[in-house]
This record gives sequence, C-alpha cells and structure tokens, in this order.
Amino acid sequence: MPDALPGLSFLGHSTVRVELGGRVVLTDPVLTRRVGGLTRVVDLPDPAHHADVDVVLLSHLHGDHLHVPSLRLLGNRPRIVVPRGAGEWVRDKGIDNVVELGIGEELRDGDLRITALPAAHSGHRWGPRFTHGPQAPAVGHLLEAADGRVYVSGDTDLHPVMDTLGDLDVALLPVWGWGPNLGPGHLDPDRAAQAVERLRPRLAVPVHWGTLALPGLVRAPGKAGARMRRLLVDPPRRFASQVAAGPTTTQVVVTEPGRRV
Repeated sequence: MPDALPGLSFLGHSTVRVELGGRVVLTDPVLTRRVGGLTRVVDLPDPAHHADVDVVLLSHLHGDHLHVPSLRLLGNRPRIVVPRGAGEWVRDKGIDNVVELGIGEELRDGDLRITALPAAHSGHRWGPRFTHGPQAPAVGHLLEAADGRVYVSGDTDLHPVMDTLGDLDVALLPVWGWGPNLGPGHLDPDRAAQAVERLRPRLAVPVHWGTLALPGLVRAPGKAGARMRRLLVDPPRRFASQVAAGPTTTQVVVTEPGRRV
C-alpha cells in the first residue's frame, strides 16, 4: 500500500473528488441546490472542487446521480464516463465528451486505470418498476494508479465481486439516501459494515447521506420530522460504530459534506 492516501473530498450525496494517478476524478456530481423535488440541506460545494476535473464517473441513470444540470456546470473539459448503453441518451442532453464503459471494461486516462464493476441496483432512469425509457446497467468503479486503489461502489446492495477486489486503500460506500426509507439495491449502515468485512479496505468513507431531502419532511413536526432529521446525521456514525466492533482493521472517516477527507 502507498504511504499516503489518495486526495479525497466528500462534496455531498455520492459526489466525491478523488485525486489519484495525476488525475482529478468526480463521482456522480450533484452540484446544485435542488435535484428534482429534493432540496440540498447543506452548503453548495466550493466551485474550486470541480473546476479542474479530468474525469467524471457516473454510476447509473437515476436523477440524483446522473444530474444533467450539474454536468453542464462542468463544461466540456472532463471526460464523462457512463455505463454502457447510456451514452446516446446523455449526448442527447447536450453533454459532450461522453465515453461508455461496460462491466469488466477498462479505461485509461494517463496513469489512472478505471474498471467498471457490477452493482446490485436498478439501472432504469425512473426506477425498478419501469420497463420503458432510458436504461443501462448500474455500475461501480475501481480506480487504480501507483498512488492507490479506490473502490467507488455507486448505489448498490452486497454482491459477490466485493469478495474479489483485495488490497484496497479506500472504499467509498453509501450508508443511506435522501428519504425516510431505503428501497431495494441500497446499503444501510449495517449492510455497509458487512461490505467492509468483505472488502477490507484500509479506509472507508461513508457517502450518500446528509445532503438531499424532501424539504417538507425535514421541517415536519412530530416523530416523522424528528426521524428524518436524525437520518441526516446518524447513518454514517452508526456505520462507523458497526465497523469498529467488527473483525477488520478498517478505519472509517466520517466526513461532513463539503469537507476534505
């Protein structure tokens, strides 16, 4: 393993800036105050965090991960890496420099190697119950360079490939979402801790929490509102406690949205 970890900044939801192999990678960028009916409940990330991005990794087509207004903020500089089958739909939205990457396929950008991996999650733009409209398999990504190996799971449940990656420096793992409940194909804090047992990374960073919410529910009185407000802060801490009580030596770094890991 390298002596130093890759440069990481958690920008909120599933958006992470990864500095590795002389490249700046941005995962699933969500950079605006609103995403459909969801409102950002933390500050917007500093534009400096995404001004010099070389590669954007999109894990799947859901609107809180493939967010077209956020992609437009990045301009034409970065390569936009999408799951195989999603390229035409993204280009039709006016996004240039799009590259498709299917499960098991590799992309090299300078000294950085990116491999698309399976994810146990719906790949349909509007969710698992729809059969028409844009669809492409949801993916995770493995980033490799001389200065580290980073696993970006994307939205997923547990899956067998997690047992095969080995020697990871960092795993970016989702621990919740934006609502009071999780649908299929997600990790909650307990299942994310199980993922750590299988991956055994040097460092785990919880993502997909504390950033987006239904505004009316956050402000709601009574138990429903109180529960939603707890869900904006509790999941990564529960995840860290579960990992600390488990068999691995993985260090969990709970990083507030907008902060450097």
